[in-house]
Amino acid sequence: MEYVEVARAESGRGEVVLRERRDDNTPTILELRVNGVFVMDTLETTSERALANAALELVARPTRVLVGGLGLGFTMHEVLADPRVQACTVVEIEPAVVDWMRDGTIAHGAQLLADERVTVVVADVAMALAEAGEAAYDLVLLDVDNGPDHLVHDANDALYKTPFLQAAHWATAQVLVIWSASEAPQLQAAMRAVFGNVEATPYDVRLGEREEQYWLYSSRK
Repeated sequence: MEYVEVARAESGRGEVVLRERRDDNTPTILELRVNGVFVMDTLETTSERALANAALELVARPTRVLVGGLGLGFTMHEVLADPRVQACTVVEIEPAVVDWMRDGTIAHGAQLLADERVTVVVADVAMALAEAGEAAYDLVLLDVDNGPDHLVHDANDALYKTPFLQAAHWATAQVLVIWSASEAPQLQAAMRAVFGNVEATPYDVRLGEREEQYWLYSSRK
């Protein structure tokens, strides 16, 4: 297996690296890493797709959708595949990731962002939700980090706590969905306290030769 760095950027949160994994027996795989931690790749996109599809099924009319976290664009891709979606706002804190999607460094990125329904906001998702109007989005999907127990950035711990969830409650018209790499009972309790309800749904996924279980937490307004 050969690793080739494609792009690198530094921000106030640390280092963001895009690299390719090359193997003679498989197609080239694009991989995103933050501060040396694997975030996602183009080989296994099950969790991103599950987040979007499961969330969309919870809303009769997901006209206005906010996606927290652009990454390599697979959650957004699934959202845009739903013809009921008329506007998709994607909030990404790392400007380099947005630039790489726009300029073709991430090959499929430019086409996705060219969809007229997409608005990209380069900001902290907490700030974006706090500044949104009341019930601004029918559906809010958060895939910003790996869940409260597997943080890439320690500061993201706040995304799973009551003050942030109150901001999300303000901006959500129908449903909030948060993805976690593991079961998160404290997040579940916090969402129930803010929204008055929460549903925890496990999803079995296969990552190469490894079986994993991811979780989606959803609350209705």
